[in-house]
Amino acid sequence: MTSFIRLTDFSKEELFEIFKIADSMEQYSSFLVGKTIVMFFPASSIRTRVTFEKGISLLGGQVILFDPTVLDKKEDVRDVCGYLNNWADAVVVRYKDIHMLEKMNNAMDIPVINALTDDNHPCEMMSDLYALSKIRPEFMHDEYLFVGADGNIGRAWKEASKAFGFSLAQCCPDNYRIDGLPQFSKIEEAIIGKDIVCTDSIPAEARKDFKLCQITKEIMSLANCNALLNPCPPFYRGEELSEDVINTEYFVGYKFKKSLLEVQQAIIIYCMTH
Repeated sequence: MTSFIRLTDFSKEELFEIFKIADSMEQYSSFLVGKTIVMFFPASSIRTRVTFEKGISLLGGQVILFDPTVLDKKEDVRDVCGYLNNWADAVVVRYKDIHMLEKMNNAMDIPVINALTDDNHPCEMMSDLYALSKIRPEFMHDEYLFVGADGNIGRAWKEASKAFGFSLAQCCPDNYRIDGLPQFSKIEEAIIGKDIVCTDSIPAEARKDFKLCQITKEIMSLANCNALLNPCPPFYRGEELSEDVINTEYFVGYKFKKSLLEVQQAIIIYCMTH
């Protein structure tokens, strides 16, 4: 049994094996029959929770859902996990501190799957790259740009670039940079030569600093031919993205998230069979 906490825990070949499972999901229609997946999700989660719950149901499994705050109670999480080992076949956890997932992983004999932390978002990265691979077979040779502040989405893209081996730069004011990434302060310079543009929502206190980093239709026209715009949801019209860029051929936001369903199913299957 394998846990899924960081993309960098896996080789590129192992991650592509998950893509192959997602390609052949019809072979696994009864994979989770008789199995129970325990999920820890806050009420605010929409896309990740819906696709995990539906994906588990389609594979024949049962979901038991808890709010992640139950992991903060006085009982040591190692003891919680000791009991869950008796009944659960995997756990899916959305929790701020990635160290909690590591503690759970060390205490459990079943897979722990990371559904988002303050450090990363590996399932979403896998979904985006899987969707991208279907329309751009050479996606690993594309030039990627992340526009946003240092945070879990930017770090997730950095993690993905390390795991898959693609080139990634960041556009942001200097005091919001992610260590280890090439950084641009001006979007007009950053966008040149880029193929895939990814964004994150801007924290309220940083919006004034990022006002010159907004992605517009005009800015996207400066990128490489056939460039794509992939914002991380929730995105906010008029903030990190202009209204006019959303209804263009650049925008792939809704379409890419469709892949969350089969990719998260594939991650569960991979983790339970390796």
